[in-house]
Amino acid sequence: MTQKLAARSCVPCRGGVPPLTEAERKSLHEQLNEGWAVIDGHHLEKDFAFDTYREAVEFTNRVAAIAEEQDHHPDILLAWGKVKVTVWTHKTDGLTENDFIFAAKTETACAAG
Repeated sequence: MTQKLAARSCVPCRGGVPPLTEAERKSLHEQLNEGWAVIDGHHLEKDFAFDTYREAVEFTNRVAAIAEEQDHHPDILLAWGKVKVTVWTHKTDGLTENDFIFAAKTETACAAG
């Protein structure tokens, strides 16, 4: 399922667009790989584990490249052997389809490692 979302592209955000409803969030969340959590209906978050610091850094760089390509920028916390990715749409102060698309693309970056 993640591949369908990952094949899409984020669309430029406009102000005044409401965040997704709970039903919309649930439908999109079901299309992501396990481990993604919807936090307070506001943002997506996932911890990725790695065997080495180098692998965590390389994954972080792949996610950063996706962020630049998609013009959709998550919070990334890098630590030894782990990376936490947190994403939401700032202009809506909540979740949009872009966030789920970005999460799916993040999964592809992890698989590419």
